[in-house]
Amino acid sequence: MRFIPLLAVAASLAITPIAGHATSLHTHWEQYKAGRAFRHLSADGQKALGDILKAHDLLSAGNTDAAIPALYDANKRLVAAGNASKKFNAAESALQPAPQHAPAAGHVAGAAPDVWIPVGGEFIASETLAPEKKAAIATANKQLQSGDTQQAAQSMQVVGEDVDFIVALAPLAQTQGALNRATVFTEGRQTKDALDALDQALNGLVFVSQDFVETSIPSTKSAPKAK
Repeated sequence: MRFIPLLAVAASLAITPIAGHATSLHTHWEQYKAGRAFRHLSADGQKALGDILKAHDLLSAGNTDAAIPALYDANKRLVAAGNASKKFNAAESALQPAPQHAPAAGHVAGAAPDVWIPVGGEFIASETLAPEKKAAIATANKQLQSGDTQQAAQSMQVVGEDVDFIVALAPLAQTQGALNRATVFTEGRQTKDALDALDQALNGLVFVSQDFVETSIPSTKSAPKAK
């Protein structure tokens, strides 16, 4: 299975007095490359991806009954994401995959238009970063996977510089189809088939650069607050 993307937002913070910390966080968040890209992410899409990952983990552990509510939630949130503004229409062949997560060998991008939902992202640490900065980015990515954006911002303080950021796009119709199949298989206690369907949903993600996202997806004036 391809690398599973993480929910993503970051801030590069200077050392400031505690009283000014919130303002500093917001200011740097707005300026940071990943912070700008985060404004394009779909809140419902991010939650749907988290539900899919949760269901996958539960099914892998043999907890079939517990996976069903997560699959239902993912379905509802994908519908909501499809009705919101954080999306765009394009053929997969028109996307510009990020080299860090290129499509699998032999994959042929579809030429038919589809609706794409920005469901997550990932910080990419360069080889030249110091070990402690690489560790901070790894920690931030783990925190983002659980949706803890404020803690991720804290972890990124030690990085102190922009890092590459890539965004995961989910093809709406394809993802919904795979999720529906996974739900049917899970309810029928066909765990292997359900996992295969979720893998298809995750493998359908296309990773693109932050620059591509900024020119393709509607933005808002400010980054969403962590919940």
